[in-house]
Amino acid sequence: MIIDDQHYDVIIVGTGAGGGTLARKLAPSGKRILLLERGGAMPLEEQNISDVDIFQKQRYHAPEQWYDGDGEPFTPQMKYAIGGNTKIYGAALQRMREKDFEMVNHQDGPSPEWCLKYSDFEPYYTEAEAMYQVHGQGGVDPTEPPRSGEFTYSAIAHDPTIQPVVEGIANQGCHPYPLPISLSLREDDPTGDAEVFGVNPALDFGNVTLKTSAKVTGILTNPAGTAVKAVQAEINGQFYIFMADIVVLACGAVNSAALLLQSANEKHPHGLANSSDQVGRNLMKTQLSSIVQVTAQSNSGKFPRSVGVNDYYWGDSQVDYPMGHIQNMGGVLQDAIFAESPPVLSLITKFMPNFGLKQLATRSIAWWAMTEVLPDPKNRVTVKDGKLSVAFTANNAEAHDRLVYRWLDVLKAVEKDSSLFSRSGLHPRGEVPQSVMAYQCGTCRMGTDPDTSVLDANCRAHEFDNLYVVDSSFMPSSASVGVALTVMANALRVGEHLLERLR
Repeated sequence: MIIDDQHYDVIIVGTGAGGGTLARKLAPSGKRILLLERGGAMPLEEQNISDVDIFQKQRYHAPEQWYDGDGEPFTPQMKYAIGGNTKIYGAALQRMREKDFEMVNHQDGPSPEWCLKYSDFEPYYTEAEAMYQVHGQGGVDPTEPPRSGEFTYSAIAHDPTIQPVVEGIANQGCHPYPLPISLSLREDDPTGDAEVFGVNPALDFGNVTLKTSAKVTGILTNPAGTAVKAVQAEINGQFYIFMADIVVLACGAVNSAALLLQSANEKHPHGLANSSDQVGRNLMKTQLSSIVQVTAQSNSGKFPRSVGVNDYYWGDSQVDYPMGHIQNMGGVLQDAIFAESPPVLSLITKFMPNFGLKQLATRSIAWWAMTEVLPDPKNRVTVKDGKLSVAFTANNAEAHDRLVYRWLDVLKAVEKDSSLFSRSGLHPRGEVPQSVMAYQCGTCRMGTDPDTSVLDANCRAHEFDNLYVVDSSFMPSSASVGVALTVMANALRVGEHLLERLR
């Protein structure tokens, strides 16, 4: 065991949406900050792109095995790299709605009220949108929450492939709006992610150190078990101890919970910060279905995602509970998650045998249907004998099905009035499997009651004065839009708190 000869003011474990953003926020303080990242730099050609030749090749899967609730092994689809999963996300950064922070009745029951409200996050949403150069347009989406300022960058234009579809959607009485997208404006690397906008600017300060290929294996406390003192990590087969005044976890909702659980010691036999038995519980993952339209003409297969629809977010005239969010996936050859979920394309080939996968990829427009999943203590992360298990059963399924059917009705009406689409009548639908770890959240929920939550309102563990969690673990409920911008905004909010503390 090697003990690092430096003592850090702050150690941040993970460099994704939470960790990378927090690092940039804290960097100007002059404090000694250590970033520990399990992965390394991700080659540009692998980022946010895909092609039919990598179907089933697991490019975007982590090099490890987890187990489901039945004990069956699976390989999780996620990425260990500088920037975390933001290296393979679609860069659509959306705010949660005001009501998402309140108790809301869903088809399968209520989602809990947060101890903080939208107004507590709004300034940090604005700050995060500026930091990540989010391109968007306010005032179009009728469900959009109040904003303190307009987007700094204008919305990206719809590709000619999608523009007439957007117009057709509007003609059906819906309100399509430009998806807020993070773009770096660099020709060599247009992706907006936590490496580009978080880690790299932080490393411009001499007080910030990044160590890659560093798998953190434990959080160490003082002998009394009252404070966190160090982080243990494995780097290239060698174990190291890094000492710090403050430790911040940002490993993702599954891995942060697992790390706390596997750091159990004599004073904390059930895991760190887990006297409430809530660490690892209430795992949520937004329900995702992909829906494909088959076009009459070919397209590049690489146009960007650019449009969202929230007309069914809170229900409609026939349904008085929330259904969810719709967004286009961009060209099929550009969407990493879609590339790892090829059954939906394979389904088309059964009905259209004259089309190969590559032809289908350039004759398709694909959509995501996204529905909130409710917290359930039985959906949880556990660690036993070194094995990480994820027991998860999606709920709110009827609401999700209704969303899909509503959207299919819209698409059919659009196609009826357009010569752009095939008359096959097929709209293959693919369900995202459990192995896809997109939008994971909730395993270290924030709250005011230490008996029912893990973190306080500043995302500090109730049981430790110097242990924080800033990934999506903190979220008491999920939403029907992605969690990334909320995680970024929260990291900036917690960062402001830490700056005051560090002073």
